[in-house]
Amino acid sequence: MNVDKRSWFKIALKVRGSVIPSILPRILLCGGFGFFITLLHFFQLPVSLPFLSSIVPSIFLGLMLVFRTNTAYERFWEGRKSWGTLINNVRNLARQIWVAIEEKDPQDIALKKSALRLLPAFAVALKLHLRQESVNPELEMLMSPSQYQKLKSMNNPPLEITFWIEDYLHEQYQRNCLDVYQLTAMSQLINSMIDVLGGCERILKTPIPLAYTIHLKQLLLVYCLALPFQMVNDLTWGTGPVVALISFTLFGIEEIGIEIENPFGFDANDLPLDNICATMQRNIEDLISLSPSVHERMKDR
Repeated sequence: MNVDKRSWFKIALKVRGSVIPSILPRILLCGGFGFFITLLHFFQLPVSLPFLSSIVPSIFLGLMLVFRTNTAYERFWEGRKSWGTLINNVRNLARQIWVAIEEKDPQDIALKKSALRLLPAFAVALKLHLRQESVNPELEMLMSPSQYQKLKSMNNPPLEITFWIEDYLHEQYQRNCLDVYQLTAMSQLINSMIDVLGGCERILKTPIPLAYTIHLKQLLLVYCLALPFQMVNDLTWGTGPVVALISFTLFGIEEIGIEIENPFGFDANDLPLDNICATMQRNIEDLISLSPSVHERMKDR
């Protein structure tokens, strides 16, 4: 019980990973403006304007913020589901390739391992593609030097990798190393991987409409800057801190939506794509370390 309480307070007081660093300048601006209005009120200037509370109704602003955050979280969750689907597809396709494709020649094992390593290479290439990064040495260890050089010139590296995997499967089919039903099942998994690619690209290339984003920011700014005029008569010197607290709440909700609407970046709240790719790579290497029955039959010949 005590451990849970310490953990709760530790998380509640954590700054790294929160939106506080991003919104702190806005909070200080609104709090400072509230203090400035308090000074004017102290010198008996007519700055108490309670009617300003009707300019931007709080319930209307709250609904807009909720819609903004929900829309961003839908994008985040869709991205996570897409990568979850990719993990399952990679595992299923790797298992089928490793077990179902017959090895007729000794070099077939090396070719099969190379094809299997293209599966985590697809995930790494997708990660780099979504982050708009160029092909880097992270992919070099997962493919041949010629493939790595060719991938550098491709506009859509993950799509090119699926072509290589499909080409390998069709070559094995032509060599009668797998039947048409196995080829069809594996092709469906590759199609699903391409669907994941398309789904992630849709999230990346369909941002929240700019007009909505601008309007929400304008309403937030008007609302927060109007707060001191509404509160100064009742709160006097407490106006600044209260305005800063309310600004922290509202700007924080908006900033969370901004951070998670593109879940493929490097922010602390984005998807852990590096860890997901590393997990897939470990899964493939573990699979390669196994010896399916077809390998044992090869040894017995």
